[in-house]
Amino acid sequence: MSFKILGINAAYHESAASLLVDGQLIASIEEERLNRVKHAKPARIDNPDELPLGAIMECLRMADLSLADIDIVAYSFDPKRRTAHHANMEDPTTPGDWGTPAGEYLFCSQLLSVPEKFRRLGFRGQFHWVEHARAHAASAFYPAPFEEAAILSVDGIGEIESVLMAYGKKDMITPVKQIVYPNSLGFLWEKFAKYLGHSEYDACKIMSLASFGNPATYEKQFQSFIQTGKDGFEIDPLLICFRVEDYAPLENLFGVPRRKATEALRQEHMDIAAGLQQITTTILLALTRHIHEVTGSSNLCLAGGVALNCVANKILFEEGPFEHIYIQPAANDAGTSLGAALYTYYNIYGGEHYRPFELKHTYLGPGYTDEEIIYTLKGLDVNYEQVNDIEKTVAALISEGNVVGWFQGRMEFGPRALGNRSLLADPRNPEMIKRMNRLVKHREDHRPFCPSVLEEDATSWFEIRKDAIASRFMLMAYPVNPSRQDQIPAVVHVDGTCRIQQVQSATNPKYHRLISEFKAITGVPVLLNTSFNDREPIVCTPEDAIRTFLKTKIDYLAIGNFLLRKTDNLTAGNKKEAVAAYA
Repeated sequence: MSFKILGINAAYHESAASLLVDGQLIASIEEERLNRVKHAKPARIDNPDELPLGAIMECLRMADLSLADIDIVAYSFDPKRRTAHHANMEDPTTPGDWGTPAGEYLFCSQLLSVPEKFRRLGFRGQFHWVEHARAHAASAFYPAPFEEAAILSVDGIGEIESVLMAYGKKDMITPVKQIVYPNSLGFLWEKFAKYLGHSEYDACKIMSLASFGNPATYEKQFQSFIQTGKDGFEIDPLLICFRVEDYAPLENLFGVPRRKATEALRQEHMDIAAGLQQITTTILLALTRHIHEVTGSSNLCLAGGVALNCVANKILFEEGPFEHIYIQPAANDAGTSLGAALYTYYNIYGGEHYRPFELKHTYLGPGYTDEEIIYTLKGLDVNYEQVNDIEKTVAALISEGNVVGWFQGRMEFGPRALGNRSLLADPRNPEMIKRMNRLVKHREDHRPFCPSVLEEDATSWFEIRKDAIASRFMLMAYPVNPSRQDQIPAVVHVDGTCRIQQVQSATNPKYHRLISEFKAITGVPVLLNTSFNDREPIVCTPEDAIRTFLKTKIDYLAIGNFLLRKTDNLTAGNKKEAVAAYA
């Protein structure tokens, strides 16, 4: 009889579901890809019981199961642990919201209704609460190719902590140290993202902006309210005001008014971003050295939203004491659905049943057959052709300057498009940055694009001092070999680095062959790769891909073995204008 565990993340945002059957991962899916709402839902005090029903049902469909077949539901949060800590918080709050008695009561009471919600949906098994940070830790350790490792989880907040240091060995994870709210790097980045005119979800924009700034300009200001040490850090909650929309203390400290979203970026904004990046890297490097000293391990596993900071990741690995590093590709809260399932599996069904689990790729979502794709193509009444050698055809189109939507195989899990739901272009064309940002992605020009590079060519194009599995998932930023910079200007950031994806033939043979065909034409084993979306979640279904293709200035869509050309799919009303745009 098989043992089936459904892991759920829904307490805050990045709602997701993961399904394990006898310790084998069947699927991991983010709800946003199905409900088409970025981050699935807002992180509100009154909605932690809003389940990722689309992701749950899709996981079950892929395994031909129902909720009645599931033995355990594991939810990546423990409401009882939250209640005990937040009764004594003294940072500024908004009445009835986060951190207040009334707000915390509402949040936890909504959480406690989740098991009954599953019962009403037909679930008959056991329900387990898994501490949030332990779920993060499990999502990084169990999928790693290590029998033992130091583990570091760094995010905004779980129940009470923002940082968990732990040690993993075989099926056991042993906590070593925790750092609790309000000392939170994740929340620090959210606050500064809003201070600099973006949303709390725009840490990636701030990381990009930091490359244009001077970290020394505001170094003293950061040090005045963030105290750093060898094994931790402390943030002044009265200055940072995490839980209220008050930016006056930051404005007074930095002498810079809060930026409006419509306001032009100035050098002081870039310098503040650079200072934030520097102090974050300093703290992470110190935490890394401390946990190495405590555990003695040569292996490090990272998770939590802060682990998506590819600039810091490269420094803490190359300048830190660890020989090997594994970073969970879905390091944000979505990954805790997988972590909750794995933690439950190894702590309930482990022991004598223990067997290692390794996650070699992120292609864990739904995929579609040619028959399903044809059904959608005909249903949307678009013009298409079937292509016998899609990789060779698309490589030629890209080399000619076209932007191609590449929709193949199973959807990625995590925030990065890694060659199955991607927009692809020629990295040799320096004008491609503006074209992609303005006509396709509709985003700021300072944000860089990432290169996908053949694994066997990576070290000749990028300066990689220590090889990292994380570089397969766009989680490390490396300098470009100076002799190669002029050959791939569209993917080189202002600081001379790239957040690369090393592409393996073993894990994605179709994408690997596409890049190989492009190399055969151009001599360059690199493609510009960005997520297939337009201010929306990454596309999931063939219908998503076709609709995004039709509403943007993407030249071609390669979906399965079918090719759509934009000029063949223009409506009579916009054909004249659109043809001129593509001329």
